[in-house]
Amino acid sequence: MKHYLHAAEKAARAAGKLLRKNFRRPQRVNAVAAHDIKLEIDVQAQELISRLLLKEFPKHALYGEEGIVGDQSSEHQWIVDPLDGTVNYFYGIPHFCISIALRVRNEVMVGVIYDPIRREMWKGQKGEIPKLNGDPFHVSDRADLAEAVVSIGLAKTAETINTNFPLLQQMIHRVRKCRVLGSAALDLAYVACGRLDAYIEQGISLWDIAAGWLLVENAGGTVDLRPREDMKDKYSIIASNGVINLKL
Repeated sequence: MKHYLHAAEKAARAAGKLLRKNFRRPQRVNAVAAHDIKLEIDVQAQELISRLLLKEFPKHALYGEEGIVGDQSSEHQWIVDPLDGTVNYFYGIPHFCISIALRVRNEVMVGVIYDPIRREMWKGQKGEIPKLNGDPFHVSDRADLAEAVVSIGLAKTAETINTNFPLLQQMIHRVRKCRVLGSAALDLAYVACGRLDAYIEQGISLWDIAAGWLLVENAGGTVDLRPREDMKDKYSIIASNGVINLKL
């Protein structure tokens, strides 16, 4: 899997360079919703990633937030979020990332998450210790919920916000701090390397969490990922260090 991992890292760095270059510049808005924004730079970043990956692996498929390309019957499927944290990006908040995973026969085998502002690259492949900028990392060992820092995702629709808000209220009273940071992939990367103790979200897309899912498990944590029966292509996720008892 090392050549796949290298290709994913190369594509993430290229997209990161594009995002970094255009950060805090006027952005072309493609679509606006009550709790979300779609930017032209999202599309440009995914097109760049697609070109790089499919040039090297022309028989592969790519499934991303900005659409699908390639041979969708392929056993090799790249799962891409070219800009996770678009609202942060648009408002000039330097907390966003690129997430790229490779799924082979429905199992995620490679994952990279790249923060182009801090120039932090989390990467890993199935069954191996993941690395952050070349150094191995592990989930936290905090077991006491009262000492935990937990990120609660407040998803993009009114339905999922209403589901998550009671959870946020409950957790605020039980943990040291709750965070709502605006990038699911970075939340998972932070759980994987011990900055956060858990991340909980009730309505998330696969491209947001595929790479982070692999990184958390490879770093010794646990991920409970379940399809939402009431929301097409959405999942609920609880990712943690595997020690803390969230008592959900």
